[in-house]
Amino acid sequence: MSTNISTQPRIAIIGAGLGGLALLLTLHRRGIPATVYERDTSFDARAHLGGSLDLGWKSGQRALRENALQDAFDKHSRPEGEEMKICDSTGNVHLKLGGEGEDGPGGPPQGKEDIRPEIDRTVLRKLLLDAVPADLVQWNHALSSVRALGDGQHELAFANGTITTCDLLVGADGAHSRVRPLLSPAIPQFLGVNGAEISLAPAATKLPALAETIANVGQGTMMAMEDSRMLGAQVNGDGRIRTYAFLRAPESWTLPADPSSAKAVLKEEFAGWAGWLLNLIDYCDESAIYPRALWSLPVRHKWAHVPGVTLLGDAAHLMSPFAGAGANLALLDGLELGLALASLKEKGTLGEVGAVSEAVKGFEENMCAMAGRVAAKANRTLEVCVGPGTPQAAIKRFGEVAASGEREG
Repeated sequence: MSTNISTQPRIAIIGAGLGGLALLLTLHRRGIPATVYERDTSFDARAHLGGSLDLGWKSGQRALRENALQDAFDKHSRPEGEEMKICDSTGNVHLKLGGEGEDGPGGPPQGKEDIRPEIDRTVLRKLLLDAVPADLVQWNHALSSVRALGDGQHELAFANGTITTCDLLVGADGAHSRVRPLLSPAIPQFLGVNGAEISLAPAATKLPALAETIANVGQGTMMAMEDSRMLGAQVNGDGRIRTYAFLRAPESWTLPADPSSAKAVLKEEFAGWAGWLLNLIDYCDESAIYPRALWSLPVRHKWAHVPGVTLLGDAAHLMSPFAGAGANLALLDGLELGLALASLKEKGTLGEVGAVSEAVKGFEENMCAMAGRVAAKANRTLEVCVGPGTPQAAIKRFGEVAASGEREG
């Protein structure tokens, strides 16, 4: 095998999500060239998707902090978004964390390290994009095929006709990664929970008829759960209130395309719930109803290292959102892979195939170990949030998580 790439490897990152952009930024700031290839035609293509994210000090915030974006995060994030309420189907509040009158475990937060402020996914992605030169992100590049050339090199062909060669290929391309099959036969598995994402448009939140709903949702997240069903509402930075309606249903469960019919189906699933909760369905933005079945890669998914290619984020460890960790882990993955490569640059070995391979292998082992632990916890939390015995079972679970010590992801 060849021992030398060049002075620096040609790095291709597939996917301009949070993980791919965190890697690009980490490399760029340390003088290592890389290019992101994104299938979307522009940033705006999916700007309407994705709600609010809570970033941990040692995970998501660390990736920003070590790339000079902590101040920007502080400016755009919402510490008040940490507030969380757990209710039953009658709207009775059983637990409130954060904000005034906190009654949960742990007491009031002490400092930056103890809180997880919220930030909208779109705002966070824009912060990362704005921190790198525009020409490092190639839009309208959907990966069509990959051909191994030997010595860890791969030829990439894109749907727009572009062909390029790289020494390190990073799949940051999400749940249905086109890069993952180069490393692993694993595919996402349905978790038995289906549903929809709906939302109250910012203008709707001002309607007098929704005053009780808005007051009860509060400043952060409100989760109403009972009888294997859940309505989880979340305040976004632009005033939109995004709600996830989850229930135990088969993979084939779906909503009608017609918005009025879709709302009627959801109302039937949550029949008998409190009026202020059903308002989240009745008044939802009819142009923004999206299916939201839950899928996950196998817990503790890992692979035998293959020189010249790796994965990060959902491409490596797609998991249930019930650990609040997906975005944090993707950002951390991007940072840690970038730092591993930067360390080689400092040693003068970034151009050596073997050194790059060993560094990437070490990154993969650490990433998969942590993601495995977090995914297992996410599945346990999902079982009690969308299951029998809620909300009491969920409250017990949150207490166990709080008592177990520092949260990963």
